[in-house]
Amino acid sequence: MFVLNAVLYFVLLTVIICFVLKIKNLLKNRKQLKIIPGPEAKNNLGGSIAHLQTSLDVSFKTLRKWAKLYYPIYTVTILNYISPIMLHPDDFELILSNPKHIEKSDVYNVLHGWLGTGLLTSTGQKWLNRRKILTPAFHFSILQQFVEIFNKHTDDLVKNFGKLLDQAYISVDSHVAQFTLKTVAETAMGTKLKFIKKEEIEYRQAIIDMGQIAAYRMLNSWFINGFVNLFSPNYFKEKKLIKTLHNFTRSIIADREQITEKLNDDPDDHEVYKGRKRMAMLDLLLKTKNEEKTIDEKGICEEVDTFMFEGHDTTATALSFALMLIACNKNVQDLIVEEIEAVTGALNKAPTFNDLQQMKYLERVLKEVLRLYPSVALIGRKLGEELITATGYRIPKDTFVYLQIYDLHHNPEFYPDPEKFDPDRFLPENTKDRHPFAYVPFSAGPRNCIGQKFAMLELKAALCGILSQYVLEPVDTPDTITLVVDVVLRTKDKIKVKFLPRF
Repeated sequence: MFVLNAVLYFVLLTVIICFVLKIKNLLKNRKQLKIIPGPEAKNNLGGSIAHLQTSLDVSFKTLRKWAKLYYPIYTVTILNYISPIMLHPDDFELILSNPKHIEKSDVYNVLHGWLGTGLLTSTGQKWLNRRKILTPAFHFSILQQFVEIFNKHTDDLVKNFGKLLDQAYISVDSHVAQFTLKTVAETAMGTKLKFIKKEEIEYRQAIIDMGQIAAYRMLNSWFINGFVNLFSPNYFKEKKLIKTLHNFTRSIIADREQITEKLNDDPDDHEVYKGRKRMAMLDLLLKTKNEEKTIDEKGICEEVDTFMFEGHDTTATALSFALMLIACNKNVQDLIVEEIEAVTGALNKAPTFNDLQQMKYLERVLKEVLRLYPSVALIGRKLGEELITATGYRIPKDTFVYLQIYDLHHNPEFYPDPEKFDPDRFLPENTKDRHPFAYVPFSAGPRNCIGQKFAMLELKAALCGILSQYVLEPVDTPDTITLVVDVVLRTKDKIKVKFLPRF
């Protein structure tokens, strides 16, 4: 009995000591972080993040105001938690280039119900394994064969715009999103979408709705916690949306599995991947599951959910902004058209992979689009070790930090007159002395976007097809659109552009 009591007392004492040490460490960390400037708490419960608990457009403007006021670093608070917000490329480099800071921050928890822990949200060995599996799916030899599919769906997009020329303007968002969803489905997944099924339309709308719910949870940060989210006013709507999203992607996987079985019987019967030595994404995942056993059915679902979302939504956003900016800058539009004609030989000729690679001016245009409107405006990491910032602040290990890509890209120190649309910022002579982490539309370091070459190739192909057939004239401009907080950078209202026949 005495021995049992002694053991219980020892265990209890150990727990108390550990608890006290943890509290002491938290207080020490909090003291270090409180040195960093930032907006005052709006109230004791919500902290300074309570200032953002308003409409998503007002929240976006508030974040921009804080970035200018507290540059190059500030903190936001909620309850007893303090999170630094990074704005300077020196700090971006310290975090993004260090493999010890590879784990994503807690805000990504809002996506776990939908995306699980796929390549976007996973960490550690799981992330490393998934990255290793998927990297060959984006090899240039695969991308070369995707250009034909990009061109085919660009033709469909051009025809759809042609049916609407009698209108005063076209709201481009839904059209380009349909285009990018079709292309990612047929290239990476090997499945053709025609948008004649209500499930395809519902899937696209569900992504938009999920983005708004995710933004609400991030700004009302207690709902990041899965248990607390049970009491969110959006909980049941979120569950319904996730079911819609999962049903759609599961049907794609099932469809591809059936085709794969057929291909095993007749390898030459294949419209999309005929003759490939390398495999595109879903085929590669299925092969890995069946032969190497390093990924299971759940893992395939996670990656398909992730790439169906990221592979079309971020590209659609970039294409919508590109159409608006090109419409607003006639001189830029004319130079793009001149380059298309010079490279391909004729405006009505579909570009090849090599043609698209040669279009250096168009590439600079797209880089400038993504500078002004990065598809992902903010990313978050959990520090794997203590970090001393470029300005000397000491940030403890395990702190969640956030990197504001939007504000980095609008920094006048690196981009004079930052709101001006100027593709020449990306001429070699203008980039050679620029900070290497002053431009990160696809993130950077070991967790950079695996699909960035895919996205740029698709964007080039789409703009070639559209500008070969239409003259774009401005309706919306950077001054008339209103940006909002979302998982992907969006506008409050749809982007409007006027299309006129080029011939």
